[in-house]
Amino acid sequence: MTAQVNAIELTRQIVRMNTINPPGQEEPCARHLGALLEKGGFRVRYHELSSQRASLVATIGGSADKAPLCFTGHIDTVPLGAATWKMDPFAADTEGGKLYGRGTSDMKCGVAAFVVASLNLADKLARSPGLELVITAGEETGCEGAFHLTRKSGALGRAGAVVVGEPSSNYPFVGHRGAFWLNARTRGVTAHGSMPEKGVNAVFKAARAVAILEKFRFTNPPHPLMGQATLNVGTIHGGLNINSVPDEAVIGVDIRTVPGIKHAQLKAELMRELGDEVELETLLDLESVYTEPTHPWIQEVFEVMRPFLGDRPQPRVATYFTDAAALNVAYNKPPAIILGPGEAQMAHQTNEYCVVDRVTESVAAYEEIARRWCAI
Repeated sequence: MTAQVNAIELTRQIVRMNTINPPGQEEPCARHLGALLEKGGFRVRYHELSSQRASLVATIGGSADKAPLCFTGHIDTVPLGAATWKMDPFAADTEGGKLYGRGTSDMKCGVAAFVVASLNLADKLARSPGLELVITAGEETGCEGAFHLTRKSGALGRAGAVVVGEPSSNYPFVGHRGAFWLNARTRGVTAHGSMPEKGVNAVFKAARAVAILEKFRFTNPPHPLMGQATLNVGTIHGGLNINSVPDEAVIGVDIRTVPGIKHAQLKAELMRELGDEVELETLLDLESVYTEPTHPWIQEVFEVMRPFLGDRPQPRVATYFTDAAALNVAYNKPPAIILGPGEAQMAHQTNEYCVVDRVTESVAAYEEIARRWCAI
């Protein structure tokens, strides 16, 4: 079957749909893609995250002998920011071989590319192990849509391998670090600022906690590709007015983890270091994703990408997190690769764009990866 639209035109269509998260409102975009896939022979199911917000799971083919190949991507985007754009962020205009707009690189061009590649192969896929396309809402705010699918009985099928279409300039990445975000909260007793001895200052407690966090060192060995885990204090909020003793302070902690670190054990270690003055609340818990580069399927993807890149890829990892952190657990941790036509350095940027030629190349690459997996 020939796709109804090419990947560039489909990217334009979905970039023109405002899915800035919050509030998201991804459902019209999900239904637009779902209608194309349903017409192409896919079985389509929508999964409502909240009002006007939905993820999409589309499947085709199937075999008892081999699980399908999964392609996944998200359709929500980050806000525009305060700076003025030189191009209308929802017009999807092209200039100099680049397609501009919010979500072009991160990651509507990747979604469009794997949808079109899947449609191009649909007739043959129906009699093969097949594909499972997982198109999510709410990735930008902590993989909400993907986690919703993992918790919903029957929403996901099987997957023997996962291709994440996040921006990588068509260079395959074999994993990414985990994200473990915490609120460290201290509590005190309020009093008049002229009589601080009558109260207990939560900000002083927070200052002591920040000093401990600054000196914290990870004891695990560094990962060969991801290096060592990192800890950053990103925010501190405390007190309501200058002339009162603050009775609460909250520290925002961003930890990026590597394989071998268990988040529950890390939290327990931090609690021991910080002591009774600090309460820890988990905001985001995404484990790292990593597939050994020697895995046969990873090596096969590297071989597929050689002609597109001009040389055989070397093992690399992404700096950002992806929905694979949620989906891989539900799929029983199959091999996963991050491979998409978007430009990682343009993600979340003013004047975001994708490179038109890379989108076209990614369609051909996705088709070849699917052909080899499904033996068609």
